[in-house]
Amino acid sequence: MLVKNDAHRAERARSFALRGAGITAIAVTVVYVAAFSNFFATEYRSKTADGPERFFPLPALNKDEYNARMLALAHYRAPAAASAAAEAASTATTTRRIASTTPPVLPFATATTSVSVPGRPWPVPTVYPDAGAVLPFHRVVAYYGNFYSAQMGVLGEYPPDQVLAMLASTTAEWAAADPATPVIPAIQYIAVVAQGNAGPNGKYRLRMPDDQIDKALGMASEMHGLLFLDVQVGLSTLPAELPLLEKYLALPNVELAIDPEFSMKYGNPPGTVIGTYDAADVNYAAGYLASIADAYRLPPKILVVHRFTESMVTNYRDIRPLPEVQIVMDMDGWGSQAKKKGTYNAVIGPEPVQFTGIKLFYKNDLKPPSTGMLTPEEVLALTPAPIYVQYQ
Repeated sequence: MLVKNDAHRAERARSFALRGAGITAIAVTVVYVAAFSNFFATEYRSKTADGPERFFPLPALNKDEYNARMLALAHYRAPAAASAAAEAASTATTTRRIASTTPPVLPFATATTSVSVPGRPWPVPTVYPDAGAVLPFHRVVAYYGNFYSAQMGVLGEYPPDQVLAMLASTTAEWAAADPATPVIPAIQYIAVVAQGNAGPNGKYRLRMPDDQIDKALGMASEMHGLLFLDVQVGLSTLPAELPLLEKYLALPNVELAIDPEFSMKYGNPPGTVIGTYDAADVNYAAGYLASIADAYRLPPKILVVHRFTESMVTNYRDIRPLPEVQIVMDMDGWGSQAKKKGTYNAVIGPEPVQFTGIKLFYKNDLKPPSTGMLTPEEVLALTPAPIYVQYQ
């Protein structure tokens, strides 16, 4: 249950709420320093020590920059520019002159709807985020796993110092591949792990202890980055699991990921069949995060939804992004370069929600017939270009 005590909420709200800068400590009395970029000029500290609580507002969302970045992710070229380039490249023909009289298909936006292009699925016409949003102003590059298992990803395979060094190198590669988009590093820790055994409660899931989540949080903070808590519910549910993570999700640099693959709605043990979430499940998670952002006066949270088959997420048209929550549909299937591109184009591209992501596997993506992992440049060429990239 969300904490409703006004004094508690005010104490939380005093902290600097910088997305991307991390936190300098977990205690609520510590000031969160806004230092990642000048975009995040965010402060919630009381103006007076003894007077009534008043808080500085976040700077207004730069809608022009937001629109331009969303169009760039969709590889949109303004018709006028494209027409001028074509005219300069060859002699005008009658056909071209006739075509040039056709009104161009231009983007549009309203005060409450983000930019979109009529007749195209991307960018998605949905609400603008609240001020302080990370996406699309930054790209998130995350390292994934669980400290108890070397088989579940990078976090359990290497010691923390090596993971952070690898992540720093990888984020530098992405910054070089797309210099126009600053990169925020992230640790993605599986905080609720699906199990092959039912366990004493019959839910086929294991909740990680606080000291393990604290370890992941410390790594994210050391990188001045984000922590994503990944949830695999097994035979449990999101309403049963998410409230238990509130004390972490209430921090300004902690986000959420949910994995339909291990949501076993029909009683099958995890790993025996691919699970599923409906739009209603995604909307619950988004609504829960929105309530946290509101209660603790935080900038928009990020919600990642993993997906590599159509049936893993049903009724996508009913998924509702919120001003307080940015939703990323993440293609996390593994395979050859051609297979990964094909899955992205078949599952993610045709069913637009808001933002997209992709998972890259250091081992599984190299299995024959693959000849290598997708490079940052190849990922950026996808439509839309993923704004969230995860490595396992």
